[in-house]
Amino acid sequence: QVQLVESGGGLVQAGGSLRLSCAASEGTFSSYDMGWFRQAPGKEREFVAAVRWSGGVTKYVDSVKGRFTIYRDNAKNMVYLQMNSLKPEDTAVYYCAARPRSILLATTNYAYWGQGTQVTVSS
Repeated sequence: QVQLVESGGGLVQAGGSLRLSCAASEGTFSSYDMGWFRQAPGKEREFVAAVRWSGGVTKYVDSVKGRFTIYRDNAKNMVYLQMNSLKPEDTAVYYCAARPRSILLATTNYAYWGQGTQVTVSS
């Protein structure tokens, strides 16, 4: 079972940038596809981005395309979410998640979750 710990959240002004990091405990990190999700107050958790186990394929929700970049370093058991041009509507708790790798990069049914890190974007 993989354990995930997020870091890098904080308060930033609109237009600013943050990089979220997620450290995975599992030695076979490359066995997992990784994703980032977020949950804003009063809303359901939503998919943000995912990266395939190899790092070669990524997916994004439309609202962050061109602004966010997900990438991973399998040698360090890390996955990152670089967030640029942040907007107030990006304010949420961001969660790192993992699922066993599959042929198609999924946006649902992630099995393992971190505790979340708060991102607040002020206008």
